[in-house]
Amino acid sequence: QVQLVESGGDLVQAGGSLRLSCGASGIMFSLNTMAWYRQAPGKQRELVASITSYDHTNYLDSVKGRFTISRDNAKSTVYLQMNSLKSEDTAVYYCNANLFGVHYWGQGTQVTVSS
Repeated sequence: QVQLVESGGDLVQAGGSLRLSCGASGIMFSLNTMAWYRQAPGKQRELVASITSYDHTNYLDSVKGRFTISRDNAKSTVYLQMNSLKSEDTAVYYCNANLFGVHYWGQGTQVTVSS
């Protein structure tokens, strides 16, 4: 059974930092492209950052220079370090695993940035 479990969401003031974690089980973690998506109220889910099995990363333009995605294959965990948080970063953040088009999702973790 595949499980992606996110943690680290919290209420933080603008300008603050958070680190999200997503632990995976039931998949060959090192082979998957891992990603973080987010969904704000009334908006579509959007891709925030992704990291391939070769550690190639990709970021949403609005988070470039502020967010960093990384992975630890030995721990089957992907991280999202979020710095200089803004109110517009407020959303539920979801972990995603993708291998050859087969996607798995976590349950989400709430990030709220107060201005």
